[in-house]
Amino acid sequence: MNNNIDILTSDIVDENSNNIRIDKFLSLNFPDITRSRIKKLFEDGNITLIDDSKIKSLSSKTKTGEQYKIVIPEPIEDRPIQQDIKLDIIYEDDDLIVVNKPAGMTVHPAPGFYTDTLVNALLYHCRDNLSGINGVKRPGIVHRIDKDTSGLLVVAKNDKSHNFLAKQFEEHSVERVYNAICWGRVNPMESRIETNIARSKFDRKKMAAVQAGGKRAVTNYKTLEIYGKSHASLVECRLETGRTHQIRVHMSHIGNPLIGDPMYSSLKRKYTNGIDEYILKYIKLFNRQALVAKTLGFIHPTSKEKMHFETDFPNDFKELINRLNKI
Repeated sequence: MNNNIDILTSDIVDENSNNIRIDKFLSLNFPDITRSRIKKLFEDGNITLIDDSKIKSLSSKTKTGEQYKIVIPEPIEDRPIQQDIKLDIIYEDDDLIVVNKPAGMTVHPAPGFYTDTLVNALLYHCRDNLSGINGVKRPGIVHRIDKDTSGLLVVAKNDKSHNFLAKQFEEHSVERVYNAICWGRVNPMESRIETNIARSKFDRKKMAAVQAGGKRAVTNYKTLEIYGKSHASLVECRLETGRTHQIRVHMSHIGNPLIGDPMYSSLKRKYTNGIDEYILKYIKLFNRQALVAKTLGFIHPTSKEKMHFETDFPNDFKELINRLNKI
């Protein structure tokens, strides 16, 4: 039984398109398919020459007379259930929806989190009006934020919008501003952190700043407030790239881990010395990384207008700031 839902064929390579990278040639032929999607299709064996001969690498060069075939496989995952979960909708139209995700909500189903995710809620709210590019388990999802990070996400309602938004994320042209509360005073108070980030060699669940390998990651930060005698700081972080756990890794890397971060932060006496025990007890009970995706900006896929959204701090974040102001 053939489970393929579509087979696409490229133009024949001519003299003008000879000797360029295959992935670039395919991107030019299929502008509605993102580079990351092309890479995944290739890794899954779904991109070949027209006669089904294998391609060694997408970085290989095209040759005159060649033609390529892309097989778009039928999604095989079970479709997540619809759940009537209240969403904090910031903006919505026929192309996209911007939501303010609460801390504690996973973006899409994954092992151990098959229900109560943002996708379950979106399926109920939007019914079938979500992009299918990322498969049935991640309909409409263009980007993610961590389960215990709150803040703004844009979701695509159709494939055209998904591709348009995904391209902006790939080009790092999306405005993304986070506010974080970290331990200590950041020195200097305003700067740029640039490292490579890769999976930790010591704990596969963690990411790490590395000197070689990994992917380039850039965070621009600015201190907004300092609490106590340099016990903690409210920091604005503007992302140039969007790597897994990027802000959490970068702030820990420079010695100022986020308050409440169970993975990259550990309480040290230099942070807590002099804090009233009652306040310190509350801070220790703050059970998530103190991080909010506060600002999101992008170009609208249809109107081509610049869209800009901001959200307020959630209640637990506000209360943490209130306690820190009493140090």
